[in-house]
Amino acid sequence: MSQPTDPHQEALKRLEAQLDAVNVQRAARDRRGKFDTGAIGAGYKLVAELIGGVLGGLGLGWLFDQWAGTSPWGLLLGVLVGTALAMFLISRSAGRMSAQATTKAGPATSVPFDDEDDDDGWPAGPGQSKRD
Repeated sequence: MSQPTDPHQEALKRLEAQLDAVNVQRAARDRRGKFDTGAIGAGYKLVAELIGGVLGGLGLGWLFDQWAGTSPWGLLLGVLVGTALAMFLISRSAGRMSAQATTKAGPATSVPFDDEDDDDGWPAGPGQSKRD
């Protein structure tokens, strides 16, 4: 039967207390360390829209060239239209992401206007008075 002052039991209790403290710190760090993977997915979506628009326009332009026999012009027009469509889709998606981020973050705090200082913030140079 162990005594209450057994050094092994006291060491075990200290070790358990330290382990609990480490687990609390690790849990706090894990909560801080996680990042929003939705932003990465949104970035990949923008890249996919760009690549898809250009390649889609390229493919449709090539098909039009094969059908109509207008060798480079359908291809060039397809790439231009695909790129323009991709830019439109990217700007629309970026606007939506910006609106979501603004809603999530809340309104920006304004900086109060400071009219008390008349100086321009630069120190006076040699030979200049305070009010030059």
